[in-house]
Amino acid sequence: MERIRIKDAAALLGVSDDTVRRWVDQGQLGAGKDASGRLVVDGPDLARLAREQAAELPDVLGVGSSARNRLVGLVTEVVADGVMAEVSLQCGPFTMVSLMSRRSAETLGLEPGRVAVAVVKATTVIVETPAGQS
Repeated sequence: MERIRIKDAAALLGVSDDTVRRWVDQGQLGAGKDASGRLVVDGPDLARLAREQAAELPDVLGVGSSARNRLVGLVTEVVADGVMAEVSLQCGPFTMVSLMSRRSAETLGLEPGRVAVAVVKATTVIVETPAGQS
């Protein structure tokens, strides 16, 4: 079973170390000690909690969609030239960048401070793990 250090679990969920420790104390996350005596959480429990938190995100647009990878975020920058626009959104700890026509960006009213949803639909998703783990 994968065991994850408290600080790493906190970074993965975008919360503080204290929040993860509180979840452990409340029994929401299974935990134990690693070989160095540091508190670590159970990977499967952390994955379960991450799924539960993701399910709680509001659909700020109220739009039905077949896409599963929808990230609510805040437009942070729009760079437009004659035909194209580059739109950056901050979706939690992730920055998403979309290239679209200038007309689409204008029609959607995309400007810094606007809440939007980044919808990701890709035919290829590459999954990597840290070196030394199998």
